[in-house]
Amino acid sequence: MKEKIHPKYFPEAQVICACGNSWTTGATQEVVRTDVCSACHPFFTGEQRIVDTAGQVERFMRRLEKKVEIAGQEEG
Repeated sequence: MKEKIHPKYFPEAQVICACGNSWTTGATQEVVRTDVCSACHPFFTGEQRIVDTAGQVERFMRRLEKKVEIAGQEEG
């Protein structure tokens, strides 16, 4: 095995979520920041909350509204 090619391993790396939840794990970075975790992700919490990343949900809703408008104009 080649020497000096592997990244440094931090056995006590801190993971911090945007919701405020944090825990310790092993990683190649000392601090890992994440947007969602098991404490705030809708799959695990059972909530119907939409996680919006960079306005993707808004763009989808605008496209959906346009589609409904066009369908309404074709019928009438």
